[in-house]
Amino acid sequence: MTQLQFPEPVHDTVSPAAAETAKAAGIARATANTPPDWATACRGAIELMARRGIPFQAADLIAEGLVDEPDHPARWGAAFNGAARAGVIEEAGYVRSKRATVHGSICKQWTGTADFRKAAA
Repeated sequence: MTQLQFPEPVHDTVSPAAAETAKAAGIARATANTPPDWATACRGAIELMARRGIPFQAADLIAEGLVDEPDHPARWGAAFNGAARAGVIEEAGYVRSKRATVHGSICKQWTGTADFRKAAA
């Protein structure tokens, strides 16, 4: 089996700036369309896990009964991105997701920031 290769890059398919713009637009749409009760529960769950100071992922929030699956998977990215921008959590590497719904795909792992843990203590 051979891999399809293009002789030269296809114009405008590799653009870090365009990727960031698309990411920001997607996160904004997900945030705007997230039910407020789920967003509040998820933020509380993220903050609880962040105070523990150990790495976690979305599946851990569900496993501990802190929050249910959202109505759309894009809600996770918006929730974790918002918490990261607020200084609550920071990236702690990549692991396989424990959520069966995503078939063990790679996902970010998070941990509470030192500043958040200190302020929450």
